[in-house]
Amino acid sequence: MPPPVPSDRAREAKLFRNNRSQAVRIPAEFELPGDRVLIHREGSKLIIEPVLKPANIRELLAEWRNEEPLAADDQLPDVEDMPARPESIF
Repeated sequence: MPPPVPSDRAREAKLFRNNRSQAVRIPAEFELPGDRVLIHREGSKLIIEPVLKPANIRELLAEWRNEEPLAADDQLPDVEDMPARPESIF
């Protein structure tokens, strides 16, 4: 099957129910990469964007820099470091 041809032209799509969620059939020419999307509302429009995975470690670190810092209750508690004891391995 040939890859879908991108289109800027609007097309009507079918809405349907999938359990308790509403779903939309996306025509092939509007197919998105990956298996997850971000969805948000702008007025009466729904905007659907692919979730792009970082291509390398630099992109991943750049994404992490945009995250909110951890709150005090997100931190791990201090744990008393116990001294090592000799163990017999025989």
